[in-house]
Amino acid sequence: MPTPRLDRRALLRGAAAGGGLLGLQGLMPAWAQTGSPGLRADLPTLTGPNIDLTVGHSDFTVGGRTGHAFTVNGLLPAPLLRMREGQNVRLSVTNTLDEDTSIHWHGLLLPFQMDGVPGVSFPGIKPRETFVYEFPIRQSGTYWYHSHSGLQEAMGHYGPIVIDPAGADPVGYDREHVLVLSDWSSMHPHEILAKLKKSPGYFNHQRTTLSGLISGEDRMSLEERRMWGSMRMDPRDILDVSGSTYTYLINGHGPQENWTGLFRPGERVRLRIINASAMSIFNVRIPGLAMTVVQADGEHVRPVEVDEFQISVAETYDVIVRPTEDRAYTIVSEAIDRSGMGRATLAPRLGMTAEVPPLREVPNLTMTDMGMGGGMAGMDHGSMAGMDHSAHGEAAAPMDHGAMSMRDPNNAPADMAVGVGVDAVAPAPANRLGERPQGLQDVDHRVLVYTDLRALEPNRDTRPPSRSMEIHLTGNMERFMWGFDGRKFSELVEPIRFELNERVRVTLVNDTMMAHPIHLHGHFFQLVNGHDGHQPLKHTVNVAPGSKVTFDLTADAPGDWAFHCHLLMHMHAGMFNVVTVRPMQGAAR
Repeated sequence: MPTPRLDRRALLRGAAAGGGLLGLQGLMPAWAQTGSPGLRADLPTLTGPNIDLTVGHSDFTVGGRTGHAFTVNGLLPAPLLRMREGQNVRLSVTNTLDEDTSIHWHGLLLPFQMDGVPGVSFPGIKPRETFVYEFPIRQSGTYWYHSHSGLQEAMGHYGPIVIDPAGADPVGYDREHVLVLSDWSSMHPHEILAKLKKSPGYFNHQRTTLSGLISGEDRMSLEERRMWGSMRMDPRDILDVSGSTYTYLINGHGPQENWTGLFRPGERVRLRIINASAMSIFNVRIPGLAMTVVQADGEHVRPVEVDEFQISVAETYDVIVRPTEDRAYTIVSEAIDRSGMGRATLAPRLGMTAEVPPLREVPNLTMTDMGMGGGMAGMDHGSMAGMDHSAHGEAAAPMDHGAMSMRDPNNAPADMAVGVGVDAVAPAPANRLGERPQGLQDVDHRVLVYTDLRALEPNRDTRPPSRSMEIHLTGNMERFMWGFDGRKFSELVEPIRFELNERVRVTLVNDTMMAHPIHLHGHFFQLVNGHDGHQPLKHTVNVAPGSKVTFDLTADAPGDWAFHCHLLMHMHAGMFNVVTVRPMQGAAR
């Protein structure tokens, strides 16, 4: 396919030369903007190589409710940063808050001192101080940036990044739109976290009910209800925080505000989709319009046409759509627990709308989500009472099937701490990369799965791994405690150590019944998904409940790097560690 026209790119950058906001849109707050007249970007845009950013307080209003936000240059989302591969950029960040702040450049390859994680790679940015991030741009694609201080990210401190390639772009398109998906609550995130610690199901208003059992709406048999009841577990505990408190945003707009991106019929439109939410995984579709996935996490993949895909927190996907009719299309980002959706519109003209589909029925967790890949056949449900998630100290009684107990230390790896922080050990975690994601198993259209992703270019490092390691994702859902290998970060865990340029095969085992998007800073890893030599490069991978994911890592970036679940409150509650990459002992330095 031909590359985008140079005049379009020149317009994108030329109108914002020297780091100024693109056109007059910079005079308007993000939530007051709509559409993208002409062929220019539709978000306030700053361009390199010198960019000034200011972190401060703002009020943010959506759906008639106003809350306190942390913003960058007064905008939510923060300005789009547009840079070019090969540039040396200088980003000056001034903190006007009364607390420390930071910016992490999510997915960017840079010196670890510029990575922006307080206490790991730098001290943080003190109130009324300026920190200058300076580094070369070594890649191209769609990325984003956000605070790594406290829970500021949940309050609006995030924004998109687009890096244009130094040479020809293998993706041909006529127009583009950046879509920042996020969640927003006027309830302070510390209050949300406090409620979760007291009652993990506080925000779940979609539980199974007696009337749902009788009517069949819950889609569960009496035997299944008894099984879940005996385990004191909730088959609809899918997202910790739901649409009962969140409004789902697209480019800072709530569903009723209908952010609109323009197109001319017949154009190839590139949608750069970023999940910048704190706690929400989305299923994305555009009814009536196929999407061709061309990038994942900023890296080119072989084009694959789908009708829907799941995007976990901190992932990015670039898709091409080609609307040929003079009509509007609805962009849907539906929370995976079906408790709400983000909504935007693609249209030839402002003011047009398309039908907004209703929320689909709530999915139920299954035995596969418990890490029991074989399902329920042959199980002795009478022994399920041993899987009591309210047990806080002692191991539960063993179950009669598969020798599995949700707290049985005998089933835990030798190096995994099993105490109050672990209420489940998956007995048979399965590789689920080829399965349709949660809630999309039975839809009647094409759904992206991880095994569809194949790197467009051959992998640079095809050495076999010199060693393997296994990391368990663990938690106690009743206490809202999360960690790696049974330990949370506050317990002074040892860092994960790699030698510089070492090639390691890492397997993540999810012992919990919740999905965890796991992010490694400073590196891309090769997802082991069956495409040897063309394994897709990712910086974030969603590990489905009760599953395992394997990736090959070349530890080629020296320094200390954060490694964590990108569900913000899971990270805050302990699912965080540091990856240390050092030269081999005795090697020349």
